[in-house]
Amino acid sequence: MYNFLQIRLSAFLLDVNTVGSYIPVALQVLIVVGLIGFLLWATHMLGPKRKTSDKLEVFSSGIGSHGEARQPMAIKYFLVAILFVLFDVEVIFFYPYAVNIKGLGWHGFYAVLMFVGFFLCGFIYILKKGALKWED
Repeated sequence: MYNFLQIRLSAFLLDVNTVGSYIPVALQVLIVVGLIGFLLWATHMLGPKRKTSDKLEVFSSGIGSHGEARQPMAIKYFLVAILFVLFDVEVIFFYPYAVNIKGLGWHGFYAVLMFVGFFLCGFIYILKKGALKWED
């Protein structure tokens, strides 16, 4: 019976220590939230309150707006941008392999070879679909 109580007491103290280790994190979160709230309140109270037509106008790099905002834009631009991000992120995955090339051995080599195969299949699919042709 004594051992059981001792084990339960030590488990309880371990839980208390675990919870106690989060006190600095909670304190930091409270300080940050308080600081953000104070700064928002201070800028609202101390900032200018005069609303003129110049201040209420939409800022656009100092260039006056002209024309309609709802003009069609070429979808090719967005497609190339998304493909660039996709392939750029895939290339980033080569870095951990390059760092751990000796530790991964042949299994790592086959995994990267499979990854490159999927990468090339996607690239060939994009080329076959003509996603990178700008002549249209």
